[in-house]
Amino acid sequence: MDTKMTKSAGEHWVCSVLASAGWGAALTRDGLERTDILAVRADGTRRMIEVQVKTASPMPKPNWRCGTKTQLPSLSDHEWFVFVAMDRTLGQAPASYIVPRDHVWAAAWMEHQDWLTEPGVPAGRRNTGFDQARVYASTWEGYRDAWELLQQPTSQCSVRLPQVWRAWVDDPRVGLPPGHPWRGGLPDWQTTEAV
Repeated sequence: MDTKMTKSAGEHWVCSVLASAGWGAALTRDGLERTDILAVRADGTRRMIEVQVKTASPMPKPNWRCGTKTQLPSLSDHEWFVFVAMDRTLGQAPASYIVPRDHVWAAAWMEHQDWLTEPGVPAGRRNTGFDQARVYASTWEGYRDAWELLQQPTSQCSVRLPQVWRAWVDDPRVGLPPGHPWRGGLPDWQTTEAV
């Protein structure tokens, strides 16, 4: 499948899940930066969310490129990412990971920084910039099918990144990105393990 079809399949999948959960969802069709889908609750609360969808084709270890545009701070309390790992088996639902934008920014930075500075790798061997950062499905496992998170503001979501990453926050080798809101105090960190 080409990349446009993969992207479209992921976006339509997310819209269908949102609609079945009581959200009125509409694709923005490339007209709105940072947002692929706008959705509003159809339950009278009129709560609105902005969703950016990133879709990966099936492979042994699904991953998503989280470049510089992904690594930007939230502008509101309702900016979400949904990472979709497609399954090409007819009738098989893809895996979906529902993640607040600030969590994505932190994860993309930390995963890339850990990769760049991994002990034992010769200096200069890894020099790919943050614009090419990749995040793997195992990083998002704590957010898998967590559609219920959309019911709350992103700032109230606990961190569901692998527990070992909690130590990376204070590790000078990895740390948090400059200007990240968690530098002022970490939200609650749930215990999850990488798969």
